[in-house]
Formats: sequence, structure tokens, C-alpha cells
Amino acid sequence: MIQAPTATDDIAPNQWGAGLTGVALKQSDGWTVGGLANHVWSINNNDQYGQQSATFLQPFLSYTTPKATSFTLNTESTYNWQTEDWSVPINFVVTQVVKIGKQPVQFGLGARYWAASPDGGPQGWGARFQVTLLFPQ
Repeated sequence: MIQAPTATDDIAPNQWGAGLTGVALKQSDGWTVGGLANHVWSINNNDQYGQQSATFLQPFLSYTTPKATSFTLNTESTYNWQTEDWSVPINFVVTQVVKIGKQPVQFGLGARYWAASPDGGPQGWGARFQVTLLFPQ
């Protein structure tokens, strides 16, 4: 993975970073179970925002019905090795694939609960809405 320095207002390390990413999953009878993980290190010695060493973990469990409705539970957790802080949002999302004209589109709505976050980070409940254009072959 490559991280570009695009952060503003001190919300994240505003520097170049690089690291490794991996994903493993299994699909069977409408179920998808797996996880994605990566780690990024800062690579340009920009000490303005401190050095970065962060691990991202995203285990997931999803069930898709024959009518293309999916129910997904996951977390998008990050561990900051510099500050020794976890950010752990737990997400539950329901999505549906529909066609608008000939274009398949996936709409999703979900809830997020912050199980852990650093001081000054997000707390409590949140919501998520997503729209994904699909281009099947």
C-alpha cells in the first residue's frame, strides 16, 4: 500500500507512507467470511506530524440473499504503534443491488458503534450511507 500526504488540520500523519496489505476470504452458499490487514510506515522522515506505524485490521462476515440483499458485520480497526491507541468502529450494513436503467447500483445503509477510540476521537453511534456503481463483465 502507498499512503499519500493529503491530510489537513492535523487529523492524520501528513506524509508519505508504504506497507504491506493482505486479504483472505471464503465464499459459500451466500456467506462471505474473511479479513483484510495492512500495515503502513512513514517513509519520508517528516517529523511535523510524527512518525507513523499503524496496523489496519478488517475482519468481515456477510450474507447475501438470492435477491442481492447483503447483511454485513465488520470492524475497521486501526492500531497506532506510536501512540499505542486503538480505533475500533463496529459496523453493521445492509445493502441492496438494483438497476437504474441498465446500470447496476448498490445502495447501503448501516450503523456504526465506536467500541474504542483515542482521546478526542469519535465516540458512540454513527451512520453510514453508500452508493456503489457496479460494472460486471
